[in-house]
Amino acid sequence: MVTHTIGRVDNLVALQRILISVSDKTGLEKLAPSLVQNCPDIEILSTGGTFRALQELLPGFDGLRDVASYTGSPETDGGLVKTLDYKLYLGILGEAHNPHHQQDRERSGAGLIDAVVVNLYPFKQAVAEAPENVEQGRGNIDIGGVTLLRAAAKNYLRVAVLSSPGQYEGLADELASHRGVTSLSYRAGLAQQAFTVTAAYDAAISDWFVGKAATELAEGYLSNG
Repeated sequence: MVTHTIGRVDNLVALQRILISVSDKTGLEKLAPSLVQNCPDIEILSTGGTFRALQELLPGFDGLRDVASYTGSPETDGGLVKTLDYKLYLGILGEAHNPHHQQDRERSGAGLIDAVVVNLYPFKQAVAEAPENVEQGRGNIDIGGVTLLRAAAKNYLRVAVLSSPGQYEGLADELASHRGVTSLSYRAGLAQQAFTVTAAYDAAISDWFVGKAATELAEGYLSNG
């Protein structure tokens, strides 16, 4: 296995581009204006219902961009695949000062993404509401959201990752106190919380699967075939 050693790490990172894709829209009405106020030149990438909500919250703001137009790949039917795209992950995981990563970004047209705001499909709520409905559970397993959280949290050296609406006020305070930038210690704390969220989410899915017989997970689909 090849070991990669990171070079330069910046304590303060200006928030110039942010990706927002949330199932729970709570708090967006406070988050969105605070981003524009503290970072006037920010570009906001978003998806689906989140994009439409932000359009209503930020009338006249020209820095809002749909992820599909940014990646060049439209969402699949029902939003099944929205954010699993090389261009996005290069922007999240790439190092700002690594010349090879810079070449990759130039080749693909990717830009650095400085923050990711994601909350996940409500899996536990969905299975609690319909415990016998296997498709209700299966369909509410979030793939892209978990992947975004893990990627952003892994690269906390440069990226701020928000995994809960309860963190929005803290981001606004961080940006206001540091004039539009985030600090390394702040990003590290967010990463800790994000990994806790993804671990609990995966545990809930695992418990649900383990609690069902394989025949229960299969029946119903074959009868509809």
